[in-house]
Amino acid sequence: MRALNLRSLLVAVVVSGAPALAVAQNPTSQQAQQMLQSNPALLQQLRQRIMTSGMTPDQVRARLREAGYPENLLDAYMNGGGSPDSTANQGDVLNAVQQLGIVDSTQVDLLRCGLNPDSLMYVDTLFNGGRGGVMDTTSGSLGSLSSLRPRGTNFSGGVQGQDAYMSDSVRNSRQRQALARACKARADSLHRPEVIAQAQRDSGFTIFGLDFFRRSTTLFNPNVAGPVDANYRLGPGDQLVLVLTGDVEASYQLDVTRQGFIVVPQVGQISVNGLTLSQLNDVLYDRLGRVYSGVRRGADATTHFSVTPAKLRSNMVFVVGDVMAPGAYQVSASGTLLSALYAAGGPTDNGSLRDLQVRRGGKLIANMDFYDYLINGDASHDIRLETGDIVFVPVHLARVRIVGEVVRPATYEIKPTETLADALRFSGGFKATASRQRVQVERIVPPAERKPGRDRVTTDIVSDAFLTGTGPAVPVQPGDVIRVFPVATRVRNRVTVRGNVNMPGTIGLTPGMTVAGALKLAGGIKPDTYLGEVLITRLNPDSTRQQLRATLRDSSGAVVNDFPLHEDDNLTVYSVTDFRPVRYVAINGAVRRSGQFPYREGMTIRDLVLEAGGLEQSALLNEARIARLPDDRSGTVTAREFTVPLDSSYLFERGPNGQYAGPPGLPASAGPTPDVQLKPYDNVLILRQPGWELQRTVTVAGEVRFPGKYTLLNKNEHISDVLKRAGGLTPEGYANGVTFYRHSNSIGRIGIELPDVLKDPKSRDNLLLVDGDSLYIPRFNAVVRVQGEVNSPVAVTYSPGKDLNYYIRAAGGATRKADVDHAYVTQPNGKVDAESQRFLIPDYVPKPKPGSVVYVPVNDGSGGPSVLTMLGSLTGVASSLLAVIALLRTH
Repeated sequence: MRALNLRSLLVAVVVSGAPALAVAQNPTSQQAQQMLQSNPALLQQLRQRIMTSGMTPDQVRARLREAGYPENLLDAYMNGGGSPDSTANQGDVLNAVQQLGIVDSTQVDLLRCGLNPDSLMYVDTLFNGGRGGVMDTTSGSLGSLSSLRPRGTNFSGGVQGQDAYMSDSVRNSRQRQALARACKARADSLHRPEVIAQAQRDSGFTIFGLDFFRRSTTLFNPNVAGPVDANYRLGPGDQLVLVLTGDVEASYQLDVTRQGFIVVPQVGQISVNGLTLSQLNDVLYDRLGRVYSGVRRGADATTHFSVTPAKLRSNMVFVVGDVMAPGAYQVSASGTLLSALYAAGGPTDNGSLRDLQVRRGGKLIANMDFYDYLINGDASHDIRLETGDIVFVPVHLARVRIVGEVVRPATYEIKPTETLADALRFSGGFKATASRQRVQVERIVPPAERKPGRDRVTTDIVSDAFLTGTGPAVPVQPGDVIRVFPVATRVRNRVTVRGNVNMPGTIGLTPGMTVAGALKLAGGIKPDTYLGEVLITRLNPDSTRQQLRATLRDSSGAVVNDFPLHEDDNLTVYSVTDFRPVRYVAINGAVRRSGQFPYREGMTIRDLVLEAGGLEQSALLNEARIARLPDDRSGTVTAREFTVPLDSSYLFERGPNGQYAGPPGLPASAGPTPDVQLKPYDNVLILRQPGWELQRTVTVAGEVRFPGKYTLLNKNEHISDVLKRAGGLTPEGYANGVTFYRHSNSIGRIGIELPDVLKDPKSRDNLLLVDGDSLYIPRFNAVVRVQGEVNSPVAVTYSPGKDLNYYIRAAGGATRKADVDHAYVTQPNGKVDAESQRFLIPDYVPKPKPGSVVYVPVNDGSGGPSVLTMLGSLTGVASSLLAVIALLRTH
């Protein structure tokens, strides 16, 4: 049945205004990549469409650059690109070929689904319950969509009657939905465990020989400028160079005319049409000898000549049949069958490689088996073409697929007289890992022999011929899958030695090998080996395991109760260290690296201080404290603490004169004091010198006489003390505008009343200073800034005695969104004042000082009750009081 092109088949669906496939049901880019890689026929279909698009590779790359894609995105799919990169995004590939106009949107959707855009789809498959199938015209394989249908899915709902194939009249929505369901079923099928397992198990989908024509190389192009062999036949359009040397020195460029002759000066016209180069040499000896007496054969010749082609003519040949790009081609006159076939992109997946034909004048003049060239290097049948020749590639012969442990797993074309032995020879023969006991053939039963449910059978072939690397002359049939299995993965005749030996691993088992012998071959045991027991695990014939043991006499590896080993025995040698608990000592306090350190026998406090990176500058060098596990754990005692002496020798950093160059501290013992040995789990505490710290500094800036960074002289210095050391404020200094920051503990700015501090050092705002504090005294600033929800946020000139409301009015008043009741003032010294209500006396309204900021917040609806709400509540309370009074009067 002739294949139907889905391009015309689905045009009507696209024109009807709805997509051919539901986008939401299309596979993802990862699924599309998996389908293209697992289905070489689809990958080849995409490659064929790119190659037959009419664009050269350079044009394709230029178009990709213009569209914003990497210019090498489609190199793998063009002639000679090799295998596509598995890391490339196949979604980008499909989008790119659509944007270049190579395929349309419908065909891209089908490729995403893993369906061939040129497939023959039976409508009863899509619309009548999935009973039919999809015939892939490029691979010849029939795949039933019903086998892809998930449980509960139905493709029914379509066309009845004579319109059995989809055509331009297929427009209704039910058909589009059926296509979408088919696409989704294809995507879902990729995730089935049985499909994944089959893909991992199978190989050999590549058609042997086709990749020869898919690689890009100029070395296969025929010569256009010579040289050529002596059998090359001359004809019109060729250009020759004749060189004379000896008595006569001359060279001539000679063109072969349309009439088939050349004209040699002083010699005349010579007919060369159809002559080979060797025949032309004979003619020239005769014709040149008539003019030049020195031209003759033999050693006494005084004039010599040579003739070579300088330019070869072109022949018009036709390449037709199942080729990638059929048509007419100009090839060099030295071109052969393979030259023309290579120019046409080689055979398609349907084309034959075993019966390449050359027809001339309506007659078959040559056949070539391309396998002779690929496998044996025999190009004797690759004949030279002439103008008008036709290279014809018929449909391929029977194909078989060879998978498994062969050199070249692939799909091979088989002639009717060839057998299993030939197929194995084509594949390069067995690998070293091949099991040659049997070869399995999965075969499609011939139609005449099929029974219901028996379409495929499996046959195991056993032959001694496999042992010699060949195979028996068993006939093969179209569609056969030949499987060559690997040898067993289990390694026999060995034992395994693990654990505390010098060379653990597997050891070959020899007759009579004992435990001691195996340990010796494993390099012997290590000195810290546990001698009490070596465990031997033995595998019984029923797959159960038996535990055996041996005792070592000493560290030489001698075994007290030695016995023979069996195949697959596992020996485990243990180390005493494996059973030893992790023992440590700990140190903390005035050291550089506090923590736990591994305990070693004989370890002292000095060793532990070295491990901890030495002492800090604040360390107290008189004594240290050790907390040790008690000998008696009765009661609630968990540790016993005692002090040990230290001295200045624990200060490891010293100058050239041996003196410690660190900061001064409390006196230490002159030493050296005796080292104290530690015990496991001791916890050492290095004490710090009481009150030890480095200098503390504060910063004083702005309008003071001597700004700078001051060091605190004692721990009781206050703000007034440092300002006095800084010379006090300048005449321009504005005490109310002081900015005081405390950086310790991320406190930030603190509001203080500096004028009070300057007047009275006992003021509560005269804070005790700490390291990192900063004071800034600004100049007088006679403005008040108004910000927030006011109509004109501006800076207003300071007016003495005016309150917050004055400045709000000066800024244009509050906006409709303002919350005036919660307006506040940030005074220049950092303190914040807000309006407060007072009972029986006027409310407190803050008065901004020069340099302050008035801020009116936005009313977010979370404020107090409105005036109307308050009036309603007061009315209710008053009514209740009147009722109570009236009730009391009645009594």
